[in-house]
Amino acid sequence: MVNSDSAFTALILAPGGRDAQVASALMTELGLSPVVVGDLRALVARLGDDVALALVVEDSLRSADLRALSAWIEAQPSWSDLPFILLTHRGGGPERNPAAARMSDLLGNVSFLERPFHATTLISVVRTALRSRMRQFEGRQRMLELDESERRLQTALSAGRLGAWELDLQTLTLTTSSTCKAIFGHQGDDAFPYERWRSMIHPEDRARVEASVDQSRATGEDTAVEYRIIWPDGSLHWVEIRAQAHSDRLGRPIRLVGVTADISERRHEADKTRQMNEILEQRVAERTADLKAAHASAVEQAAQRQSAEEQLRQAQKMEAIGQLTGGVAHDFNNLLMAVLGNLELLRKHVAGDAKAERLIDGAQQGARRGASLTQRMLAFARRQDLKIEAVDLAALLSDVEDLLARSVGAMVQIEVDAPQGLAPVMADANQIELALLNLVVNARDAMPDGGLVTIALRQAEAEESEDLAAGAYVVLSVTDRGTGMDAETLKRAIEPFYSTKELGKGTGLGLSMIHGLARQLSGTLRLKSRLGEGTSAELWIPASTQAVVARPEPDVEPVAETGGAGSQGPRRILLVDDDALIAMSSADMLLDLGHEVVEANSGRDALGHLQADGPFDLMITDYSMPGMTGAELALAAREIAPQMPVLLATGYADLPPGVELDVPRLGKPYSQSQLERELQKIFAA
Repeated sequence: MVNSDSAFTALILAPGGRDAQVASALMTELGLSPVVVGDLRALVARLGDDVALALVVEDSLRSADLRALSAWIEAQPSWSDLPFILLTHRGGGPERNPAAARMSDLLGNVSFLERPFHATTLISVVRTALRSRMRQFEGRQRMLELDESERRLQTALSAGRLGAWELDLQTLTLTTSSTCKAIFGHQGDDAFPYERWRSMIHPEDRARVEASVDQSRATGEDTAVEYRIIWPDGSLHWVEIRAQAHSDRLGRPIRLVGVTADISERRHEADKTRQMNEILEQRVAERTADLKAAHASAVEQAAQRQSAEEQLRQAQKMEAIGQLTGGVAHDFNNLLMAVLGNLELLRKHVAGDAKAERLIDGAQQGARRGASLTQRMLAFARRQDLKIEAVDLAALLSDVEDLLARSVGAMVQIEVDAPQGLAPVMADANQIELALLNLVVNARDAMPDGGLVTIALRQAEAEESEDLAAGAYVVLSVTDRGTGMDAETLKRAIEPFYSTKELGKGTGLGLSMIHGLARQLSGTLRLKSRLGEGTSAELWIPASTQAVVARPEPDVEPVAETGGAGSQGPRRILLVDDDALIAMSSADMLLDLGHEVVEANSGRDALGHLQADGPFDLMITDYSMPGMTGAELALAAREIAPQMPVLLATGYADLPPGVELDVPRLGKPYSQSQLERELQKIFAA
């Protein structure tokens, strides 16, 4: 039986006798919707994807023109093979009836039923045909889902500027996306065969890259390699390829499927970092030689020099990585600014289109996850914007205990040891909560079979050390009895992007973010672990003498529907940003709010507009711009228009030392509603 709410059609062509009446009644009982047609032309006209089967009397086909029926059968989609039930009365099926055999060749998926037939026999044949058709419908649905997944994949690859490619390992036929070709300096319609790709590899890297591909061809292993390429215009670029090997049923690798990314900027920064490390190591080596010459007899002062040198190298390397990470996060924030802004505006133009809104929702969720990732990167680089206030950690633990319990599931028990009366700490409560959640989730993941996680608070005095100043601290610890870490893993645990979790299960930024947060708060993160015995993470935060002030519930003023300038009327705004994508997105948001926008792509260009095209009601400027920063522009603009307010948009938390600028700031990436709220505050002042 099929669901009557979604019943399929059964076509019946039986002009004479009671066959049509009997078949129609039986199919109705089976939940089908029978449609009786008078001739073959009407049958062909009614055929379609909603038809589950067709019951036809052989006599109605014998003298009819079968070309239209044959054409429809041949033109069926790849998933479709419509079942036919042929009622015969001349010797039964094709083995005894040559005419029936010819019908089998014509109809393809056909079952023969000799007349007169018994109702039970017809029901059995119909059910068999119906099951066959249901499997076809299921196949169609799977094909549609695969097509949708492919479209989503292409959208994700395009958003991340990843080029997709596939290499046939037998014929070395290379298939590439337009984004992949662009990474190699080619247009989307350019031919880009395997030999062309091979010829672009830098001669010094070619053997290494080919060895990686040959290894995959021989063993079926995945491949990942970074190498240099030479564009058609002669310029040098760095790319990274990551690919998975696909094998046939016999386990023989048949193709590589992967993605390519342009990593030129990353490698450039890495080269600078390496050069800085080499200089640092050279200086350390020189200093070490001097110390050895001066203290050759002091062996003990020498197991200490080595330790100090290692700590210095590690600190310098982590600082360099932090600077690089912060810069990448800043640039990624700019990209997300353009993506989120345009998606927000696009949503208004597809209102009522459920599919488009669903796709936009998916893209926005991905972009917000990217924004969350940049926050972790900025935390590691110690450039995250923190709202520092006196925090009672015991009260904070009490507030988030239920959330933590829900986050780890029923197999993990959380035990809290938070004595009252501890000194408060100067910290950002939201970031402390996020750090605590990260530590608890890590503890859960280290105990796949469940167990106990202990969260404890204590007050401690620290002596002067390499990672802490002397003084009073409150220590927040999270301890598990899980798999633990060996010495090498423990040594690298706080490195950014380092993770022991499988691909897709973690970014490798959790502990880095917590370490960066601790450093911003003038504290530290200390890890203790033994393989097979568990891990203890301790967040040391300086104790404070300030009183904890209860934070009131946020009093959020309602924001008017976007798309109009509101009761304050339209404003004339000077928008300054050297990034064309961000400028376009921000200008569109302001125009959509009903304001007049004049764009400038540099500080010098903005000063020209202020002198020639003023006055303006507001200037919105990016901070990080070549030639003249947003802070310098704001100070220069005050000389021309001292009453004009300035809004500084930036992805950095802190301005460089020595920059004293009292202007409102808007963190990137921002939405249209956040932008409108800032404008309302400024214009209401």
